[in-house]
Amino acid sequence: MEYQIKGTPLPVVICNLAEGEAICTEKGGMSWMTPNLEMSTNAGGSFGKAMSRMFSGESMFQNIYKAQGGPGQIAFASSFPGEILAIDVSQGGIVAQKTAFLAAEMSVNMSIHFQKKLGSGFFGGEGFIMQRFEGVGMVFLEIDGSVITYDLQPGQSMLLDTGHLAAMQSTVSIDVESVKGLGNKLFGGEGFFNTKVTGPGRIWLQTMPASAVAAAINPFIHTAN
Repeated sequence: MEYQIKGTPLPVVICNLAEGEAICTEKGGMSWMTPNLEMSTNAGGSFGKAMSRMFSGESMFQNIYKAQGGPGQIAFASSFPGEILAIDVSQGGIVAQKTAFLAAEMSVNMSIHFQKKLGSGFFGGEGFIMQRFEGVGMVFLEIDGSVITYDLQPGQSMLLDTGHLAAMQSTVSIDVESVKGLGNKLFGGEGFFNTKVTGPGRIWLQTMPASAVAAAINPFIHTAN
């Protein structure tokens, strides 16, 4: 499979499939395609996998598109201003925020990633459940805003505000750290906790979480009403 990512601030990934190649996507993820792509909808192999997708923020069912009778082309557009991140999971597993999944090659396996620490699930801002991708091939993820990448060395950490963690290699650990000082907690505007990620491994951060956008425009919506 060959692909191109085009457009801003609402990008699209255009995938060129050889005859017989297939790609899967979330429900309603296809934007346009050539007529020779055959679509099938299923639960991804088992009821358990369907439930895992539902709990990780996706539809229980997935759509599979296969090129028949020659090469074909299919496009998947982002649903929010930002970037589309293409990651080869052959180099190691990836953990991503809920609803990040856009499309993937059939050799990529998607499953639930549970936060191991209660504090991370309750206060880290990423929730108890994230998405995990393993296997061989490319996965395409939706990123809110621009993406910034850091490669953390063993033991090296980064503190993140809620929602800015888009994805990380599975070797990276996640925890929470309390904001120091009562005054900072009450009046600093950053809340009581930050998400702490520790290497080794790569992290992908997003500059404009959808939750932050919703919080920013919420006062204006109430004012208008």
